Amino acid sequence: MEKYRVDFGKSDEAKYILVARRIKRLIDEKSIADGEKLPSIRALSDFLGVNAVTVVSAYDKLEDEGYAVQKKGSGTYAKRRESGRSIKKEYSSSLRLISGKSDGYIDFTGEMLTTEFFPISSFKSVLDEVLDRDGAEALIAQEPLGYEGLRETIRRVFWSGRVKLEDILIVTGAQQGIDIISKALINQNDYVLVEKPTYSGALSVFKSRRANIIDIPIGRNGIDVDKLEKLLMKNSIRCFYTMSYFQNPSGMSYGIEEKKRILQLAEIYDFFIIEDDYLSELIFDESIPYSSFRSLDRNNRVIYVKSFSKLFLPGIRLGYLITPPKYREAVQSSKFNTDIATSSLMQRALDMYIKKGYWIEYIEKLKVIYKSRYGVMESCIREMLGDKVEYISPGGGLHFYLRISDSLSMDAVRLFRIAKGKKILVTPGDMFYRNPSDGRKYFRLSYSTVDEGQIRKGIEMLSGIISGGRQG
Repeated sequence: MEKYRVDFGKSDEAKYILVARRIKRLIDEKSIADGEKLPSIRALSDFLGVNAVTVVSAYDKLEDEGYAVQKKGSGTYAKRRESGRSIKKEYSSSLRLISGKSDGYIDFTGEMLTTEFFPISSFKSVLDEVLDRDGAEALIAQEPLGYEGLRETIRRVFWSGRVKLEDILIVTGAQQGIDIISKALINQNDYVLVEKPTYSGALSVFKSRRANIIDIPIGRNGIDVDKLEKLLMKNSIRCFYTMSYFQNPSGMSYGIEEKKRILQLAEIYDFFIIEDDYLSELIFDESIPYSSFRSLDRNNRVIYVKSFSKLFLPGIRLGYLITPPKYREAVQSSKFNTDIATSSLMQRALDMYIKKGYWIEYIEKLKVIYKSRYGVMESCIREMLGDKVEYISPGGGLHFYLRISDSLSMDAVRLFRIAKGKKILVTPGDMFYRNPSDGRKYFRLSYSTVDEGQIRKGIEMLSGIISGGRQG
């Protein structure tokens, strides 16, 4: 027990953080073995001279950061972080390796579109026209809420005038939008609900706010609303972060009835919803209707986040928020404290691009191209991977999320490493879970930066790698 001793001294940090830090160090140093049972809450609180809540909070933090597993009725067990931390570092290094050049890789990790479809000529003509029209004003003007012309165009073209101009805030992409909302509205120890799995960038933001993160599995039509209600009865949730269409990484989209029920629960249990409208432009299955949480919201419960960067202008980073009046001032202040204003020239150019009808033409072209790639990838998965994997067809978006069959000993980290050696990059599921080990059988395949020939070749090679993990 002596190894668990903590010198609280005169530190300003909360005691539970110091306790968690001490245990993490012991795990990293292998003084606590992987899978070793940690002291009971009562035993450790008595030894350290702290109340039980401190130890509970420390164990919860360890579990949130992937250093422990709590087993109901059994206790808390140490978990070495090698798989989660090292694979993220290795994955990031792999992306940097091929950044800006192909090097012969088949890259199934892409989250943005390939540059070959970017409308250079039309966008260049728009930039020239904006500079001729506005001169230096286009370069030096700063409007804290964003260029009013673009905000008005968003209000009119994308929302048919159904939102107020003052509720629209231009941001530097969805990631900044999530960060701004979190800084404005989420406090330490607030409970934040996320889908399981979910976007790793959002998890990082919520962890930086020291929020208590609760995850709930996502299925074909979104999260299980009955489970959500039971969870809400026991926990005071501050907000729910959701990707309503073609969720990253699962590819799932919410049904309209599920959205309506979640909105009702938000009103009853007093929480707000951060809706990250990820890839709703790329709906290929006509049975999937477009109707965002924000469009169905009657009680001002939804903060809507939209990025133009995934489908357009990835290098200049533009997006917008629609904020209910209740949260408007706090969110806008958070934005001003972050970067004051977003590129005026690019906002004006995007505004003109949309007004001239180029945006709609561009999206329609993308839908044709990516619907074809979607079909090729789905048929290759079905024909070449067969019973080696399980998946649900997303009906749109830019990726498939696959689970390796339990009949195979192969896991996603091993698949990632072997495939990388053969110049194929996939995204292991570890990246998308609060506890990385939950994703050990999952991997994501994106078709955003690979052509149809690469899809066929890459999946055929992956089939051979996965087959190598078949159990005897």
